[in-house]
Amino acid sequence: NPKRRAEAIVIESHVDPQRGAVATVLVQQGTLRVGDHFVVGAQSGRVRSMSNDLGQPVKEAKLAMPVELIGLSGTPDVGEILVQMDSEREAREIADRRADRRRLRELGTTRHITLEGLSGQISQGEIKELNVVLRADVQGSIEAIVQAFEKLGTDSIRIRVLHSGTGPITESDISLARASEAVVIGFNVRPESGAADLAAREHVEIKTYRIIYELLEEIENALLGLVERKYKEIQQARVEVRQVFKVSRVGNVAGCMVLTGEVTRGARARLVREGTVVYDGTISSLRRVKDDVAKVAAGYECGISLERYHDYKPGDIIETYVLEELPVELVRSSQS
Repeated sequence: NPKRRAEAIVIESHVDPQRGAVATVLVQQGTLRVGDHFVVGAQSGRVRSMSNDLGQPVKEAKLAMPVELIGLSGTPDVGEILVQMDSEREAREIADRRADRRRLRELGTTRHITLEGLSGQISQGEIKELNVVLRADVQGSIEAIVQAFEKLGTDSIRIRVLHSGTGPITESDISLARASEAVVIGFNVRPESGAADLAAREHVEIKTYRIIYELLEEIENALLGLVERKYKEIQQARVEVRQVFKVSRVGNVAGCMVLTGEVTRGARARLVREGTVVYDGTISSLRRVKDDVAKVAAGYECGISLERYHDYKPGDIIETYVLEELPVELVRSSQS
């Protein structure tokens, strides 16, 4: 019956830097139309636009039709069911109740842990689970990481993913990790500024990665008591892109304002767009007005060129950092 209330299953979701939360759904009942209010898991929304598998905009989606839709309050999990609602208020109330129930379930543990201190607590029998709050750039990455975590468990400890989602690490992730004594892991995403500050105040560990095997290797080494932490990242400056200029023979140059710290030419730098890392390399050129300079302090404007990268957008954040080498400590596994 094409006139009945629409239902659809989520088959993919992610955060797009320009469009926000995006989900691909397959209609299972009824007809889903642009303008419909809906609830899906702990998220609600209103269908702002839809496109078919050819990328063409459509006004409605009928039975067995896959569409990509925009208008969600956040990214739902794969397999969750989207249900059409009569009003925005109804959809939001249901989503809020589901979110509250999920949060209560996730707050069911009180042990504190870090990757570096894991092996000692394992050997003393203090813990049996490593609690993790997981954030990644797309839902597919989350599924791959969770499946790998399931294979990494040992007889003495297993990995428990309390919460996962796409997009930047948020303050609510830090609050959950603090309450449940979990490690926050980000794959190809960065923490929001408020989340980073809260983590520092609450002593919640945030670990971020861009390569999946490095993430899994460090987790596995932690489980085996073999963590060798060799470097500590120290942030030097935080810079916001305000304008983009085209320079002949050079390409695009980012016109920036230094928000905190001091940015230096040749520094390691990452470009973060809507919480997602889109570049990690070095600053190749730094200019103040028309002059090449070695450094620019907070409160001043500057022009920045990143090595082999030109796709700047206003609102992008450039973070510069150094890696400080730490003494290597070998922790022997209790099983050796």
